[in-house]
Amino acid sequence: MRDYAAVFEKTSTGWSAYCPDLPGLGVAGSTYEVTEKLLREGISFHIDGMIADGDPIPEATTRVTVLAVQAA
Repeated sequence: MRDYAAVFEKTSTGWSAYCPDLPGLGVAGSTYEVTEKLLREGISFHIDGMIADGDPIPEATTRVTVLAVQAA
């Protein structure tokens, strides 16, 4: 099992998400919960496809941190 960083972004119609370490993988959904489910399924599908094609599975190297900053 690997842990991949996931980026979720609010859009005008719902949410979008992607994994920086898995290029080409992106999803969109109407709610955060739906989008998270789609991304989890997408990661598995994406990696299964890479394995089937004989491609190496990328290491999870992206780190995500929430930084508190003083707003002007």
